[in-house]
Amino acid sequence: MEKLLTTIAQGLVENPDAVNVTADAPDEEGTIVYHIHVAENDMGRIIGKQGRIAKAIRTIARSAAVRTEQKVMVEID
Repeated sequence: MEKLLTTIAQGLVENPDAVNVTADAPDEEGTIVYHIHVAENDMGRIIGKQGRIAKAIRTIARSAAVRTEQKVMVEID
């Protein structure tokens, strides 16, 4: 999942070397939180107008997680 999110984020930003994806340990409900860190000037590119790109990234992550029967959340930092 981290590789998927990294690949998506690197394709959207101007500085792909600054992209970093980290994962928290699963909480009591089994949800894994992934954090996407990008350069400050690329934040608008990863969020998109009215958050549309961020919503799309979250949808892709949830769809990929269904295959492995996981629950995921994506936060953009």
